[in-house]
Amino acid sequence: MNNKTLAIIKPDAVRDNKIGEIITMITRAGFKIKDMKMVRLTKQSAEGFYEIHKERSFFGELIEYMTSGPCVPIVLEKENAVEDYRKLIGTTDPAKAAEGTIRKLYARSIQFNAVHGSDSNANAEKEIAHFFSRKELLENYSE
Repeated sequence: MNNKTLAIIKPDAVRDNKIGEIITMITRAGFKIKDMKMVRLTKQSAEGFYEIHKERSFFGELIEYMTSGPCVPIVLEKENAVEDYRKLIGTTDPAKAAEGTIRKLYARSIQFNAVHGSDSNANAEKEIAHFFSRKELLENYSE
Protein backbone atom coordinates (compact mmCIF):
# COMPACT_ATOMS: atom_id res chain seq x y z
CA MET A 1 0.00 0.00 0.00
CA ASN A 2 1.33 3.42 -0.93
CA ASN A 3 1.50 6.08 1.73
CA LYS A 4 2.78 9.63 1.93
CA THR A 5 5.50 11.47 3.76
CA LEU A 6 6.71 15.04 3.95
CA ALA A 7 10.15 15.99 2.78
CA ILE A 8 11.54 19.49 3.24
CA ILE A 9 14.61 20.74 1.44
CA LYS A 10 15.85 23.12 4.11
CA PRO A 11 17.25 26.67 3.67
CA ASP A 12 20.92 25.62 3.64
CA ALA A 13 20.39 23.16 0.77
CA VAL A 14 18.28 25.72 -1.10
CA ARG A 15 21.06 28.31 -0.64
CA ASP A 16 23.64 25.77 -1.82
CA ASN A 17 21.56 25.19 -4.99
CA LYS A 18 21.03 21.48 -4.24
CA ILE A 19 17.26 21.31 -4.90
CA GLY A 20 17.63 19.54 -8.26
CA GLU A 21 20.18 17.04 -7.02
CA ILE A 22 18.08 16.15 -3.98
CA ILE A 23 14.89 15.79 -6.03
CA THR A 24 16.77 13.56 -8.48
CA MET A 25 17.84 11.28 -5.61
CA ILE A 26 14.27 11.17 -4.33
CA THR A 27 12.71 10.25 -7.66
CA ARG A 28 15.44 7.71 -8.47
CA ALA A 29 14.58 6.02 -5.15
CA GLY A 30 11.08 5.40 -6.50
CA PHE A 31 9.15 8.20 -4.82
CA LYS A 32 6.39 9.99 -6.69
CA ILE A 33 6.16 13.73 -6.05
CA LYS A 34 2.51 14.51 -5.29
CA ASP A 35 2.92 18.20 -4.46
CA MET A 36 5.77 20.67 -4.01
CA LYS A 37 6.29 24.39 -3.47
CA MET A 38 8.90 26.89 -2.33
CA VAL A 39 8.02 28.86 0.80
CA ARG A 40 9.69 31.10 3.33
CA LEU A 41 8.54 30.16 6.82
CA THR A 42 7.46 32.87 9.19
CA LYS A 43 8.60 32.62 12.78
CA GLN A 44 5.05 31.67 13.81
CA SER A 45 4.79 28.94 11.16
CA ALA A 46 8.21 27.49 12.03
CA GLU A 47 7.37 27.50 15.76
CA GLY A 48 4.11 25.70 15.03
CA PHE A 49 5.78 23.11 12.84
CA TYR A 50 8.57 22.40 15.35
CA GLU A 51 6.40 22.78 18.48
CA ILE A 52 7.43 19.30 19.62
CA HIS A 53 10.96 20.69 20.21
CA LYS A 54 9.97 23.94 21.98
CA GLU A 55 11.37 22.85 25.35
CA ARG A 56 14.73 21.84 23.88
CA SER A 57 17.79 24.04 24.10
CA PHE A 58 18.22 24.20 20.32
CA PHE A 59 14.65 25.41 19.59
CA GLY A 60 15.57 29.07 19.07
CA GLU A 61 18.43 28.21 16.72
CA LEU A 62 16.19 25.79 14.81
CA ILE A 63 13.56 28.48 14.27
CA GLU A 64 16.17 31.02 13.22
CA TYR A 65 17.63 28.51 10.74
CA MET A 66 14.28 27.47 9.27
CA THR A 67 13.25 31.11 8.76
CA SER A 68 16.63 32.16 7.30
CA GLY A 69 15.60 31.54 3.71
CA PRO A 70 13.21 29.64 1.48
CA CYS A 71 12.61 25.93 1.86
CA VAL A 72 10.89 23.38 -0.37
CA PRO A 73 8.24 21.17 1.23
CA ILE A 74 7.39 18.12 -0.90
CA VAL A 75 4.66 15.50 -0.52
CA LEU A 76 6.09 12.12 -1.49
CA GLU A 77 4.24 8.90 -2.17
CA LYS A 78 5.57 5.36 -2.19
CA GLU A 79 5.03 2.07 -0.44
CA ASN A 80 6.64 2.46 3.03
CA ALA A 81 7.22 6.14 2.26
CA VAL A 82 8.17 7.29 5.76
CA GLU A 83 10.63 4.48 6.44
CA ASP A 84 12.16 4.51 2.95
CA TYR A 85 12.60 8.28 2.92
CA ARG A 86 14.28 8.25 6.33
CA LYS A 87 16.73 5.64 5.01
CA LEU A 88 17.39 7.81 1.95
CA ILE A 89 18.15 10.93 3.99
CA GLY A 90 20.35 9.28 6.63
CA THR A 91 20.86 10.22 10.26
CA THR A 92 20.64 13.83 11.46
CA ASP A 93 24.42 14.02 11.93
CA PRO A 94 25.93 13.90 8.43
CA ALA A 95 29.24 12.67 9.90
CA LYS A 96 27.41 9.52 11.05
CA ALA A 97 25.10 9.18 8.03
CA ALA A 98 25.53 6.24 5.67
CA GLU A 99 27.42 6.79 2.43
CA GLY A 100 25.20 7.86 -0.43
CA THR A 101 22.45 9.35 1.76
CA ILE A 102 21.20 12.87 1.17
CA ARG A 103 22.59 14.17 4.44
CA LYS A 104 25.99 12.53 3.91
CA LEU A 105 26.20 14.23 0.52
CA TYR A 106 24.61 17.63 1.18
CA ALA A 107 24.33 18.45 4.91
CA ARG A 108 26.84 20.80 6.48
CA SER A 109 26.33 19.74 10.13
CA ILE A 110 23.77 18.41 12.60
CA GLN A 111 22.17 21.86 12.67
CA PHE A 112 22.38 22.51 8.91
CA ASN A 113 21.25 19.06 7.84
CA ALA A 114 19.79 19.84 4.38
CA VAL A 115 16.46 17.99 4.65
CA HIS A 116 13.58 17.05 6.91
CA GLY A 117 11.63 13.81 6.83
CA SER A 118 8.53 12.81 8.76
CA ASP A 119 9.24 10.22 11.47
CA SER A 120 5.87 8.42 11.41
CA ASN A 121 2.76 8.08 9.27
CA ALA A 122 0.74 10.07 11.83
CA ASN A 123 3.28 12.90 11.85
CA ALA A 124 3.51 12.83 8.05
CA GLU A 125 -0.21 13.54 7.87
CA LYS A 126 0.06 16.48 10.30
CA GLU A 127 3.19 17.87 8.65
CA ILE A 128 1.73 17.66 5.15
CA ALA A 129 -1.33 19.59 6.39
CA HIS A 130 0.98 22.29 7.78
CA PHE A 131 2.19 23.16 4.28
CA PHE A 132 -0.55 22.03 1.90
CA SER A 133 -4.25 22.88 2.01
CA ARG A 134 -6.86 20.21 1.47
CA LYS A 135 -7.75 21.91 -1.82
CA GLU A 136 -4.14 21.77 -3.06
CA LEU A 137 -3.85 18.14 -2.14
CA LEU A 138 -7.15 17.15 -3.74
CA GLU A 139 -6.26 18.97 -6.98
CA ASN A 140 -2.88 17.30 -7.19
CA TYR A 141 -3.91 13.86 -5.99
CA SER A 142 -6.62 13.33 -8.57
CA GLU A 143 -5.29 11.29 -11.47
